[in-house]
Amino acid sequence: MRDRSPGLGASLLGGAIAAGLGLGFFSVLVMALWVSSPYPDSGPGGALHLAAALWLLAHGVELVRTDTLSGAPAPVGVTPLLLLVLPALLVYRGARDAVDAPDGDGDDIDAPPPVQARTAWTGVVAGYLGVGGCVALYASGGELRPAWGWVAVSVPLLATAAAGAGVWTAYGRPREPLLSLAVVLPGPVRRLLVGRDTRERWGTAVRASLAGVAVFFGGGTLLLAVSLVAHGDTARASFLQLTEGWTGRFAVLLLCLSLIPNAAVWSASYAVGPGFALGAGHVVNPFAADPAPLLPPLPLLAAVPAHGPGTPLNLLAGAVPMAAGVTMAWFVVGRAARRSWSAGRTAGVTTLAALLCALLLAALAELAGGPLGVATLTRFGPLWWQTGPATCAWLLVVGVPAALAVRALRGLSPASLAAWLGFGKQKSGEEPAAEKESEAPASPAPAVVVSLLPDQGDGDTYEALPAEPYEMLRADPPPAPWQDDAARKARWATLREAAEPPDSPDGT
Repeated sequence: MRDRSPGLGASLLGGAIAAGLGLGFFSVLVMALWVSSPYPDSGPGGALHLAAALWLLAHGVELVRTDTLSGAPAPVGVTPLLLLVLPALLVYRGARDAVDAPDGDGDDIDAPPPVQARTAWTGVVAGYLGVGGCVALYASGGELRPAWGWVAVSVPLLATAAAGAGVWTAYGRPREPLLSLAVVLPGPVRRLLVGRDTRERWGTAVRASLAGVAVFFGGGTLLLAVSLVAHGDTARASFLQLTEGWTGRFAVLLLCLSLIPNAAVWSASYAVGPGFALGAGHVVNPFAADPAPLLPPLPLLAAVPAHGPGTPLNLLAGAVPMAAGVTMAWFVVGRAARRSWSAGRTAGVTTLAALLCALLLAALAELAGGPLGVATLTRFGPLWWQTGPATCAWLLVVGVPAALAVRALRGLSPASLAAWLGFGKQKSGEEPAAEKESEAPASPAPAVVVSLLPDQGDGDTYEALPAEPYEMLRADPPPAPWQDDAARKARWATLREAAEPPDSPDGT
């Protein structure tokens, strides 16, 4: 007990509480639907088994449905991405609270020191996995049983990643742990990824890639909404046909809401080109749509384009990756302008952002799809190994030229940009500015111009005509003897005498 790490017990409890809160949410939701259902298929035990199975499905665990018409087990591997957010946030917050880092600048001497990062992370993960193992054992006795291979991979992966992010955030997001991971990389890759401004380059690339993913997600949601509106009658009929009673329709509505992020990722994959599969061998993309097998009347499936060759309207979906590439380039150029990056460095950071965005979208595509049965139903959704390269190609073709173009345009002044575009404003009858400058004298104009005015009295009056913005000045007249005719003749005579050679002594 004396050698134990301080905070380990609290971290274990925090991980267990995070798992319990997520399981409790699913249990309350399923039990509420079971209680309100007029014709439940099973008792409370079956509802609790279903809640445990849904909790595991939210972690990406593939389930096996044993109660089928054919009697053969059928896998269920499509993870609702909206349900995935809940356990990830709970583990993340549990890890942050387990660190218990004091707020402020550290001036409070009575505040307890933060728990060590390794201790907090280990405790939260161990506590979460302990509850997760018990839930998997309990769910194995229901109709939807977890596949143990997926349990051993998906639940620990989510717990470790979310807990690590929580601990890292609680310690102020230091970069040393991330740089220490570069030691395991090969030398050429490490030199490529780590440099003198590693934090700036990677921070900019991560922010730009997240912005690109957000545009893909938003554009996919927009495509889904437009298609649902266009197929509104079919979607409404499928919603009313699938179940009767407000309880069943409410359950279908919750299912559709939880699958909207999946449908948005499907639409994003459709926009970049590879599309998605509605069963093995049935691919839907902007160029063509294969006839789909017999599908359940789910309202979201009503948004799938009709089978046949693509139309120009379908090809308009390519605006989504173009918008993502331009947005990503804008984020990179914004930081490049502040850091005075060269064109090569700007293009390199844009390329890095494109790779990260492609990896994120490929991971989302893998999570958004999966099997829903056997034979034809073994594949539903986009294929990550097609979506990732297609996304990277789009972003490189659009993002890198856009970044270089925006960088060049940001370096132009408004006047030079208007002149380059040919939008310079000019009044009618006015000569161009360039011609005026060519006709102007080379010497600078004096600030005060002195002009001779007509005689208005005893002598000539000289008045100074100022150039803007000086006020009117009065110049003193020069002495009169220097200007009259007699003085001028005398000066010329003196100059001629000085120019004549002197006489020699012999008179020659």
